Amino acid sequence: MSDLRSRLVATALEWEQTFANAPSITTAISEYDAAILLGLSESEYSRAMHGATAVRKGFDFKHNGLRYQVKGTRPSGKPGSFITKVPGVANYDWDKLVWISYNPKFEVQEAWLWDVESYRTAFQEVSRLSPSHLRKGKCLVYKPDA
Repeated sequence: MSDLRSRLVATALEWEQTFANAPSITTAISEYDAAILLGLSESEYSRAMHGATAVRKGFDFKHNGLRYQVKGTRPSGKPGSFITKVPGVANYDWDKLVWISYNPKFEVQEAWLWDVESYRTAFQEVSRLSPSHLRKGKCLVYKPDA
């Protein structure tokens, strides 16, 4: 794991402990983790992100000619805090989607991969996506008891 990632997570968790709410780092962390899970090195991921903006439409990064959209979820760890809803997509301007679910310490608990057509077919009529929906994709990581 990257030292930079570790320091970002440690800072966010310290912030959360001090001020009772974590800074919004899940998007950045999940995009990094998805890239690493897909086999990119840190330098490849860095190159893929150069020129990108937080509001780029459709995809988060490209790898091997494919556009990847990433969604991440993390419970706070407070009582009653568990993931029941997964963010949906606003468009289909991507080739693959990776959903990553974390524990409160930003450790990957599960990650699932979808291609755009399978995702669209499965979920275009679903108004509220849950983890059980996304678990029907290709499993990249699954640690249900971790």
